[in-house]
Amino acid sequence: MLSIGAGNFLIAIAKVIDIVLTVYLWIIVARALISWVNPDPYNKIVIFLYRVTEPVLRPIRRIIPRHSLPIDFAPLVVLLIIFFLQYFLVQTLIQLAGGI
Repeated sequence: MLSIGAGNFLIAIAKVIDIVLTVYLWIIVARALISWVNPDPYNKIVIFLYRVTEPVLRPIRRIIPRHSLPIDFAPLVVLLIIFFLQYFLVQTLIQLAGGI
């Protein structure tokens, strides 16, 4: 009986992680889309998007220098990392729960 509860707990954790990653994925997409226009820097939505995404994007920008390219590849890298976590981490937790 304990193993069924532990398995269900792991599945619940995996699903919550999946939802959080999906929400953050859409926040990154929104941030990338507003970067194509000249957004109002005092808009509360713009401020929120920058505050939530910049701590993740900044370290990636340090690793991948732009070399005067007009395109910022950091959001793409973050999206790839999110996809990796969804397909590896979440699926591994679900499979682990099935084995309990």
